[in-house]
Amino acid sequence: SYYDRDTPTEQEIRTIAEQLYNNADWTWTQVPDGTVSMGWGPEKQFIDYQWHGLDEAMILYVMALGSETHPIDEKAWSAWTSTYKWGTYYGQDHLGFPPLFGHQYSQIWIDFRGIQDAYMRERGIDYFENSRRATLAQHSYAVDNPGNWDDYGEDIWGLTACYGPLDATVNVHGTPRKIATYTARGADFMGVNDDGTIAPTAAVSSIVFAPEIVLPTIAAMEVKYGNNLYLQYGFVDAFNPSLKDGSTTVDFGKIVPGVGWFDTSYLGIDQGPIVAMIENYRSELIWKTMRRNPHIIHGLKRAGFTGGWLEKTE
Repeated sequence: SYYDRDTPTEQEIRTIAEQLYNNADWTWTQVPDGTVSMGWGPEKQFIDYQWHGLDEAMILYVMALGSETHPIDEKAWSAWTSTYKWGTYYGQDHLGFPPLFGHQYSQIWIDFRGIQDAYMRERGIDYFENSRRATLAQHSYAVDNPGNWDDYGEDIWGLTACYGPLDATVNVHGTPRKIATYTARGADFMGVNDDGTIAPTAAVSSIVFAPEIVLPTIAAMEVKYGNNLYLQYGFVDAFNPSLKDGSTTVDFGKIVPGVGWFDTSYLGIDQGPIVAMIENYRSELIWKTMRRNPHIIHGLKRAGFTGGWLEKTE
């Protein structure tokens, strides 16, 4: 959709993209309960996990429903939404998914503002507002800081899947605390997975949902931690200000004594949303582009979405 110029290169990009999409056998991925399987292997065939509950698979379902060649049945969307969990966390009523990436990834690409499926029409909000509420709830969690981690507060927050320093129990201010390497950190009414490790992408990639708290956070993180956190390609993947003891041996990154642990690498799946969501906040480029894509439009309508910009595509 972005490569729309009449040049040989952009024509080839469009052709290959359409071929890849049309060749995907989405129908085959749908299991008897109506949802889409998370995987298949030649030894055991389909694995015992399907895409259930609100998560990053929203765009997968839209694409699978929008296929002109191998679409999944329309019951897939209602089968998927029937597995949602609704609750309240720090005063915010929303669909649960503890790591913030589940509230961000599909919305990088699709503009869910003002459009609703049957589930959201019943709730009286849209998925964009749901992500805003999840962001605000997690921010409130950090301000409250029930785990008593260092530096958590108004401008230092953000839990999502990211790297971490080590898999071990270490002393933090004289208290044994479990710390992990890569894990899906998060906090909401469905559960808390928090070891003091903050991922800049969690906050920054929520800029479209709550700029009033994200913009100050971007500035505060860069100022407070300087080139320990913000380097050539922007923010490193994660940091943990509670690990200040330089004698602690870590599996990844480095400990700056008296300051905290900092990753020394970047994770593409965390960096990409930062860039993309900043651009959506700045110009809505990706949203405007995707609103022209016939497959996305078709998939949204088959999922039962109505309202807003979608009505203008008739």
